[in-house]
Amino acid sequence: MKLQLAIGRYLRLKQSLGFRFHAERVILKAFARQMGRIDLGQVKPTGVRRFLDGSGPVTRFWERKWVTLRGFYRFALSRGLVRRSPVPEVAPKLARSFVPYIFSKKELRQLLVAIPPEPLAGLSAVTLRTLLLLLYGTGLRISEALALNEDDLQIESRLMLVRQTKFFKTRYVPLGRQVAAILRDYLPSRPRCRRGHRCAFFRTVVGTPLSRASVERAFRQLRPKADVKRVDGFGYQPRLHDLRHTFAVHRLVAGYRQGADLQNLLLRLSTFLGHVNLAATQRYLTLTHELAQQANRRFEHYVLEGGQHE
Repeated sequence: MKLQLAIGRYLRLKQSLGFRFHAERVILKAFARQMGRIDLGQVKPTGVRRFLDGSGPVTRFWERKWVTLRGFYRFALSRGLVRRSPVPEVAPKLARSFVPYIFSKKELRQLLVAIPPEPLAGLSAVTLRTLLLLLYGTGLRISEALALNEDDLQIESRLMLVRQTKFFKTRYVPLGRQVAAILRDYLPSRPRCRRGHRCAFFRTVVGTPLSRASVERAFRQLRPKADVKRVDGFGYQPRLHDLRHTFAVHRLVAGYRQGADLQNLLLRLSTFLGHVNLAATQRYLTLTHELAQQANRRFEHYVLEGGQHE
Protein backbone atom coordinates (compact mmCIF):
# COMPACT_ATOMS: atom_id res chain seq x y z
CA MET A 1 0.00 0.00 0.00
CA LYS A 2 1.21 3.50 -0.81
CA LEU A 3 2.29 5.63 2.14
CA GLN A 4 -0.10 8.47 1.22
CA LEU A 5 -3.06 6.05 1.06
CA ALA A 6 -2.25 4.55 4.47
CA ILE A 7 -1.95 8.01 6.01
CA GLY A 8 -5.30 8.99 4.50
CA ARG A 9 -6.97 5.94 6.07
CA TYR A 10 -5.40 6.71 9.44
CA LEU A 11 -6.56 10.34 9.38
CA ARG A 12 -10.11 9.36 8.42
CA LEU A 13 -10.21 6.84 11.28
CA LYS A 14 -9.07 9.40 13.84
CA GLN A 15 -11.50 12.04 12.64
CA SER A 16 -14.37 9.53 12.67
CA LEU A 17 -13.58 8.94 16.35
CA GLY A 18 -13.96 12.67 17.08
CA PHE A 19 -10.31 13.75 17.09
CA ARG A 20 -9.54 17.08 15.43
CA PHE A 21 -6.05 15.89 14.56
CA HIS A 22 -5.11 19.15 12.82
CA ALA A 23 -1.45 19.33 13.84
CA GLU A 24 -1.05 15.59 13.27
CA ARG A 25 -2.53 15.92 9.79
CA VAL A 26 0.02 18.63 8.93
CA ILE A 27 2.89 16.50 10.26
CA LEU A 28 1.83 13.34 8.42
CA LYS A 29 1.25 15.19 5.15
CA ALA A 30 4.74 16.72 5.44
CA PHE A 31 6.15 13.26 6.18
CA ALA A 32 4.46 11.82 3.07
CA ARG A 33 5.80 14.64 0.90
CA GLN A 34 9.35 14.13 2.15
CA MET A 35 9.23 10.36 1.69
CA GLY A 36 7.80 10.64 -1.82
CA ARG A 37 5.41 8.32 -3.64
CA ILE A 38 6.62 5.05 -2.16
CA ASP A 39 5.05 1.99 -0.58
CA LEU A 40 4.58 2.03 3.17
CA GLY A 41 7.00 -0.86 3.59
CA GLN A 42 9.75 1.01 1.75
CA VAL A 43 10.11 3.71 4.40
CA LYS A 44 13.53 3.31 6.04
CA PRO A 45 14.61 4.28 9.57
CA THR A 46 17.21 6.65 8.09
CA GLY A 47 14.49 8.50 6.16
CA VAL A 48 12.32 8.77 9.24
CA ARG A 49 15.25 10.12 11.26
CA ARG A 50 15.99 12.77 8.61
CA PHE A 51 12.37 13.89 8.79
CA LEU A 52 12.43 14.01 12.59
CA ASP A 53 15.75 15.82 12.85
CA GLY A 54 15.04 18.51 10.28
CA SER A 55 17.50 21.30 10.94
CA GLY A 56 18.60 22.84 14.19
CA PRO A 57 18.45 21.49 17.76
CA VAL A 58 16.01 18.91 19.12
CA THR A 59 12.87 20.74 20.25
CA ARG A 60 9.39 19.93 21.51
CA PHE A 61 8.29 19.79 17.89
CA TRP A 62 10.72 16.90 17.29
CA GLU A 63 8.90 15.07 20.06
CA ARG A 64 5.51 16.02 18.58
CA LYS A 65 6.51 14.57 15.20
CA TRP A 66 7.87 11.44 16.90
CA VAL A 67 4.63 10.85 18.85
CA THR A 68 2.57 11.38 15.69
CA LEU A 69 4.60 8.90 13.63
CA ARG A 70 4.53 6.32 16.43
CA GLY A 71 0.74 6.53 16.50
CA PHE A 72 0.53 6.12 12.73
CA TYR A 73 2.80 3.08 12.72
CA ARG A 74 0.92 1.46 15.60
CA PHE A 75 -2.15 1.72 13.36
CA ALA A 76 -0.22 0.24 10.40
CA LEU A 77 1.17 -2.64 12.50
CA SER A 78 -2.22 -3.51 13.97
CA ARG A 79 -3.65 -3.87 10.46
CA GLY A 80 -0.78 -5.83 9.04
CA LEU A 81 0.25 -3.06 6.64
CA VAL A 82 3.89 -3.28 7.81
CA ARG A 83 5.91 -5.86 9.71
CA ARG A 84 8.03 -3.37 11.66
CA SER A 85 8.09 0.30 12.55
CA PRO A 86 10.95 2.47 11.27
CA VAL A 87 10.31 5.05 14.00
CA PRO A 88 12.94 5.26 16.79
CA GLU A 89 11.72 3.61 19.98
CA VAL A 90 13.02 6.37 22.24
CA ALA A 91 13.01 10.13 21.74
CA PRO A 92 16.24 12.01 22.53
CA LYS A 93 16.29 14.05 25.70
CA LEU A 94 15.66 17.73 25.14
CA ALA A 95 18.69 19.85 25.87
CA ARG A 96 16.62 22.56 27.58
CA SER A 97 12.99 22.88 28.53
CA PHE A 98 10.91 25.36 26.58
CA VAL A 99 10.08 28.48 28.58
CA PRO A 100 7.30 30.77 27.31
CA TYR A 101 8.11 34.46 26.97
CA ILE A 102 6.23 36.81 29.29
CA PHE A 103 5.93 40.27 27.76
CA SER A 104 6.36 43.25 30.04
CA LYS A 105 3.76 46.01 29.81
CA LYS A 106 6.45 48.20 28.28
CA GLU A 107 7.03 45.63 25.52
CA LEU A 108 3.31 45.37 24.87
CA ARG A 109 3.18 49.14 24.37
CA GLN A 110 6.22 48.92 22.07
CA LEU A 111 4.43 46.36 19.90
CA LEU A 112 1.36 48.55 19.56
CA VAL A 113 3.38 51.69 18.80
CA ALA A 114 5.46 49.84 16.18
CA ILE A 115 2.46 48.77 14.08
CA PRO A 116 3.01 50.49 10.70
CA PRO A 117 0.21 52.29 8.85
CA GLU A 118 0.54 49.96 5.85
CA PRO A 119 -0.83 46.38 6.05
CA LEU A 120 1.35 43.54 7.33
CA ALA A 121 0.66 40.15 5.72
CA GLY A 122 -2.84 41.29 4.72
CA LEU A 123 -3.73 42.74 8.15
CA SER A 124 -4.54 46.43 8.39
CA ALA A 125 -3.00 48.40 11.25
CA VAL A 126 -6.30 48.61 13.15
CA THR A 127 -6.98 44.88 12.71
CA LEU A 128 -3.55 43.89 14.00
CA ARG A 129 -3.80 46.29 16.94
CA THR A 130 -7.30 45.10 17.90
CA LEU A 131 -6.34 41.44 17.61
CA LEU A 132 -3.25 41.84 19.81
CA LEU A 133 -5.25 43.70 22.47
CA LEU A 134 -7.98 41.04 22.42
CA LEU A 135 -5.44 38.23 22.83
CA TYR A 136 -3.74 39.97 25.74
CA GLY A 137 -6.97 41.23 27.31
CA THR A 138 -8.81 37.89 27.28
CA GLY A 139 -6.15 35.18 27.04
CA LEU A 140 -7.80 33.65 23.97
CA ARG A 141 -5.91 31.15 21.87
CA ILE A 142 -5.15 32.63 18.45
CA SER A 143 -7.27 29.90 16.83
CA GLU A 144 -10.23 30.91 19.02
CA ALA A 145 -9.89 34.58 18.11
CA LEU A 146 -9.73 33.84 14.38
CA ALA A 147 -12.75 31.51 14.59
CA LEU A 148 -14.98 34.29 15.97
CA ASN A 149 -17.92 35.13 13.74
CA GLU A 150 -19.83 38.38 13.45
CA ASP A 151 -22.56 37.31 15.90
CA ASP A 152 -20.27 35.68 18.51
CA LEU A 153 -19.57 39.03 20.16
CA GLN A 154 -22.25 40.76 22.19
CA ILE A 155 -20.23 43.90 22.68
CA GLU A 156 -22.90 45.96 24.46
CA SER A 157 -23.44 43.07 26.91
CA ARG A 158 -19.65 42.62 27.13
CA LEU A 159 -19.85 38.92 26.38
CA MET A 160 -18.08 36.73 23.84
CA LEU A 161 -19.05 33.22 22.72
CA VAL A 162 -16.06 30.96 22.00
CA ARG A 163 -17.23 27.89 20.10
CA GLN A 164 -15.84 24.34 19.94
CA THR A 165 -12.41 25.04 21.37
CA LYS A 166 -9.39 22.79 21.89
CA PHE A 167 -11.31 20.53 24.26
CA PHE A 168 -14.49 20.47 22.11
CA LYS A 169 -16.28 22.80 24.49
CA THR A 170 -18.09 26.07 23.99
CA ARG A 171 -17.74 28.78 26.61
CA TYR A 172 -18.72 32.38 27.26
CA VAL A 173 -15.90 34.81 28.01
CA PRO A 174 -16.74 38.13 29.71
CA LEU A 175 -15.16 41.26 28.26
CA GLY A 176 -13.68 44.04 30.33
CA ARG A 177 -14.84 47.59 29.67
CA GLN A 178 -11.63 48.56 27.88
CA VAL A 179 -11.61 45.46 25.66
CA ALA A 180 -15.29 45.96 24.80
CA ALA A 181 -14.60 49.59 23.87
CA ILE A 182 -11.67 48.57 21.63
CA LEU A 183 -13.85 46.02 19.82
CA ARG A 184 -16.67 48.55 19.43
CA ASP A 185 -14.28 51.08 17.88
CA TYR A 186 -12.99 48.41 15.50
CA LEU A 187 -16.40 47.63 13.99
CA PRO A 188 -16.71 50.56 11.51
CA SER A 189 -13.12 50.15 10.24
CA ARG A 190 -13.50 46.63 8.86
CA PRO A 191 -14.02 45.89 5.17
CA ARG A 192 -17.21 44.17 4.10
CA CYS A 193 -17.24 40.38 4.20
CA ARG A 194 -16.16 39.08 0.84
CA ARG A 195 -18.92 37.18 -0.96
CA GLY A 196 -18.52 33.43 -0.72
CA HIS A 197 -16.42 33.57 2.46
CA ARG A 198 -17.27 33.12 6.13
CA CYS A 199 -18.19 36.44 7.76
CA ALA A 200 -15.43 36.38 10.37
CA PHE A 201 -15.07 39.09 12.99
CA PHE A 202 -11.41 39.66 12.05
CA ARG A 203 -10.87 40.17 8.31
CA THR A 204 -8.08 40.87 5.89
CA VAL A 205 -7.93 44.11 3.93
CA VAL A 206 -9.96 42.38 1.17
CA GLY A 207 -12.68 41.09 3.53
CA THR A 208 -11.66 37.43 3.85
CA PRO A 209 -11.16 35.62 7.19
CA LEU A 210 -7.67 35.88 8.63
CA SER A 211 -5.51 32.77 8.56
CA ARG A 212 -3.25 31.82 11.42
CA ALA A 213 -0.25 31.73 9.07
CA SER A 214 -0.81 35.34 7.99
CA VAL A 215 -1.21 36.56 11.58
CA GLU A 216 1.94 34.71 12.70
CA ARG A 217 3.82 36.22 9.75
CA ALA A 218 2.61 39.72 10.60
CA PHE A 219 3.72 39.27 14.21
CA ARG A 220 7.18 38.06 13.14
CA GLN A 221 7.51 41.21 11.01
CA LEU A 222 6.28 43.43 13.84
CA ARG A 223 8.51 42.03 16.59
CA PRO A 224 11.85 43.44 15.29
CA LYS A 225 10.19 46.78 14.50
CA ALA A 226 9.22 46.97 18.18
CA ASP A 227 12.67 45.77 19.31
CA VAL A 228 11.07 42.97 21.33
CA LYS A 229 13.38 39.96 21.60
CA ARG A 230 14.65 37.34 24.01
CA VAL A 231 17.95 37.91 25.76
CA ASP A 232 17.68 35.04 28.28
CA GLY A 233 19.65 32.51 26.26
CA PHE A 234 16.71 30.57 24.81
CA GLY A 235 16.66 30.17 21.05
CA TYR A 236 12.93 30.77 20.79
CA GLN A 237 11.86 34.32 20.04
CA PRO A 238 8.63 35.67 21.56
CA ARG A 239 5.58 34.08 19.95
CA LEU A 240 2.04 35.27 19.40
CA HIS A 241 0.85 32.46 21.72
CA ASP A 242 2.97 33.96 24.50
CA LEU A 243 0.33 36.68 24.83
CA ARG A 244 -1.89 33.99 26.38
CA HIS A 245 0.85 33.08 28.85
CA THR A 246 1.35 36.79 29.58
CA PHE A 247 -2.35 37.25 30.26
CA ALA A 248 -2.31 34.44 32.84
CA VAL A 249 0.81 35.69 34.64
CA HIS A 250 -0.32 39.34 34.68
CA ARG A 251 -3.74 38.36 36.07
CA LEU A 252 -2.08 36.37 38.85
CA VAL A 253 0.25 39.26 39.71
CA ALA A 254 -2.77 41.59 39.84
CA GLY A 255 -4.52 39.11 42.15
CA TYR A 256 -1.55 39.11 44.53
CA ARG A 257 -1.53 42.91 44.61
CA GLN A 258 -5.26 43.07 45.34
CA GLY A 259 -4.98 40.50 48.14
CA ALA A 260 -7.31 38.07 46.33
CA ASP A 261 -8.01 34.50 47.45
CA LEU A 262 -5.48 32.80 45.17
CA GLN A 263 -7.15 29.38 45.17
CA ASN A 264 -10.39 30.96 44.03
CA LEU A 265 -8.50 33.14 41.52
CA LEU A 266 -6.78 30.11 39.97
CA LEU A 267 -10.11 28.31 39.59
CA ARG A 268 -11.65 31.33 37.87
CA LEU A 269 -8.56 31.79 35.69
CA SER A 270 -8.70 28.13 34.65
CA THR A 271 -12.37 28.46 33.64
CA PHE A 272 -11.67 31.74 31.83
CA LEU A 273 -8.86 30.15 29.79
CA GLY A 274 -11.05 27.17 28.87
CA HIS A 275 -8.93 24.58 30.67
CA VAL A 276 -10.33 21.27 31.89
CA ASN A 277 -8.22 21.26 35.07
CA LEU A 278 -5.82 23.38 37.13
CA ALA A 279 -2.79 21.43 35.92
CA ALA A 280 -3.30 22.86 32.43
CA THR A 281 -3.45 26.39 33.86
CA GLN A 282 -0.30 25.92 35.94
CA ARG A 283 1.71 25.38 32.75
CA TYR A 284 0.91 28.98 31.84
CA LEU A 285 2.19 30.44 35.09
CA THR A 286 5.86 31.10 34.34
CA LEU A 287 7.63 32.43 37.43
CA THR A 288 8.69 35.94 36.51
CA HIS A 289 10.60 38.32 38.80
CA GLU A 290 7.45 40.35 39.39
CA LEU A 291 5.38 37.27 40.22
CA ALA A 292 8.06 36.00 42.61
CA GLN A 293 8.14 39.40 44.30
CA GLN A 294 4.40 39.40 44.87
CA ALA A 295 4.45 35.81 46.17
CA ASN A 296 7.26 36.68 48.60
CA ARG A 297 5.36 39.71 49.87
CA ARG A 298 2.27 37.58 50.47
CA PHE A 299 4.36 35.05 52.40
CA GLU A 300 6.11 37.78 54.44
CA HIS A 301 2.75 39.29 55.30
CA TYR A 302 1.49 35.88 56.41
CA VAL A 303 4.52 35.32 58.67
CA LEU A 304 4.77 38.83 60.13
CA GLU A 305 1.06 39.05 60.80
CA GLY A 306 1.20 35.73 62.69
CA GLY A 307 -0.96 33.78 60.26
CA GLN A 308 -2.01 30.33 61.43
CA HIS A 309 -1.20 27.31 59.28
CA GLU A 310 -3.96 24.74 59.41
